[in-house]
Amino acid sequence: MKSLSALNKYFLRHKFSLAAGTAFVILSNLFALFPAQIVRHSFDYIIDSIHLYFSLQGAASQKELYSVFAAGLLMYGLLIVFMALMRGLFLFLMRQTLIVMSRKIEFDQKNDIYAHYQSLPLSFYRNHNTGDLMARISEDVSRVRMYTGPAIMYGINLVTVFVLVIGYMLSVNVRLTVLSLLPLPLLSFSIYYVNRIIEKRSEQIQRSLSDLSTFTQEAFSGIRVLKAFVREKDNAEKFTVESNLYRMRNLQLANVNALFFPLMMGLIGLSTILTVYVGGTEVMNGNITTGNIAEFVIYITMLTWPVTALGWTISMAQRAAASQTRINEFLDTKTDIVSSKNLVKDIKGDVRFENVAFTYEDSGIEALKGVTLDVKAGQSLAIMGATGTGKSTIANLLARMMDPTGGRITIDGNDLRDYDLHILRTQMAQVPQDVFLFSDSIRNNIAFGADTLPPESEILAAAAHADLSENLSRFPEGLDTKIGERGITLSGGQKQRVSIARALILNPRILVLDDCLSAVDTNTENAILGSLRILMEDKTTIIISHRISSAKLADKIAVLSDGQIAEMGTHESLIQAGGLYRELYEKQLAAEMEEGGNMVSV
Repeated sequence: MKSLSALNKYFLRHKFSLAAGTAFVILSNLFALFPAQIVRHSFDYIIDSIHLYFSLQGAASQKELYSVFAAGLLMYGLLIVFMALMRGLFLFLMRQTLIVMSRKIEFDQKNDIYAHYQSLPLSFYRNHNTGDLMARISEDVSRVRMYTGPAIMYGINLVTVFVLVIGYMLSVNVRLTVLSLLPLPLLSFSIYYVNRIIEKRSEQIQRSLSDLSTFTQEAFSGIRVLKAFVREKDNAEKFTVESNLYRMRNLQLANVNALFFPLMMGLIGLSTILTVYVGGTEVMNGNITTGNIAEFVIYITMLTWPVTALGWTISMAQRAAASQTRINEFLDTKTDIVSSKNLVKDIKGDVRFENVAFTYEDSGIEALKGVTLDVKAGQSLAIMGATGTGKSTIANLLARMMDPTGGRITIDGNDLRDYDLHILRTQMAQVPQDVFLFSDSIRNNIAFGADTLPPESEILAAAAHADLSENLSRFPEGLDTKIGERGITLSGGQKQRVSIARALILNPRILVLDDCLSAVDTNTENAILGSLRILMEDKTTIIISHRISSAKLADKIAVLSDGQIAEMGTHESLIQAGGLYRELYEKQLAAEMEEGGNMVSV
């Protein structure tokens, strides 16, 4: 339960709701306690009145006694109705404070977790899958809410009822109290045991439902592959197996639920029988009145739900503790990407890597080994190399998604770690190799990085520089075209061009293009490079590419090999040097000539 102490700050934040809710719980139970006493008085009043009525047989006052008896009985009835209405009012207020408080805590906790997620470095996301992250902010927080709301409410109610009711019952008759309450601990234990079985089977059902949903989602997402390989029948058989498993587990849960309520009602009935039997003997012994039996039956009814809820409350607390432990694991993970000096200034764009090394902690791969390079403000640098040579690592280090494990990176002579992260990233734009578009319109995807929605003219200009204008003209809704999940309705080249436009509209001081033209054809690439050549004049641009055509655009070129700079120079000087760059150039030139020849033959 120690993990639940992390929730104390939320209870403190909503302390007035908690205090008011506790007061409403006490008041609602007081207005449930008073009617039982009124019922006792009314029973005794009825019996005494009947005895007196028959003792006055034939007397003139007998008729007057009946009128007084009827008025008294009506008063008792009205008092019980009034008490019930007051109890209903305070029960309503109790739920409106404590349950609403739990929803507010859930809201606060989800926001805190989401904000914390966004502060964590890329290394965190490399080590955790998206499904686990989603489960902790949804399923785990929902389980914690069941503790901060219903479990707390029923826990307070349990303590209040026990103190008020059992204390009063003991003051009336100890023997009747002890014997009438004997089945209740057994009821609580039984419900706790059955509830554990229900929870276990419910979790199995949730896992089956998750597997079934995942299976179905993959089938629909990969419908082209299914049809292409004619696997519809095989896939349907697998779906049947998963569905049968889900059905079987639901039936198992239904069997347990079928025993739950008979067990509960049986033990409650046993308490009532004991109350009537023992109470009857006590009445015959003259220790209590008949009204006390009716009163005790009401008290047993009052205690039934709190005792029933005891096992459920303990179970909810245990589940919440387990979920909060999982949440705390992430909340206790602190980011190491923090600013050392919170330097806030406009940058010019002088970038320098000084003997930079980087090793991925999770895999142990040494991506960069003593890389030193520099690019002046307004100049451009192309970085080339085979897959896995560390090109994208350089882009992520420059955007400070992670920090180098050796050496340092400076901008305008200041260590990258000195800059305020927000200020740094707002003056930098990156077009990643793995394009990610949101399930929104093209307009909102292009304007995503802007604080406010830019004018349509600026959005269209950015789209034109990314050679997207012709595509937009073919879309019926133009910029307002919805592109689906991850931009599924667009081709690979169109996705890349939207991503380029998203970076260009920010007019950054430093522009990083991480192999962002790999999915476009040569003509489109030339059109985009023509626009970029103009836009890059006053920007520091780093072009990461495997195409010579893109690299030629830069003022100088660095060729990476095994995490180190193998060659550095201009396009002409590297061709003359006859190294890796020239070898790559000749291979691409031969491939283009072969492709052109095939087109002519066709």
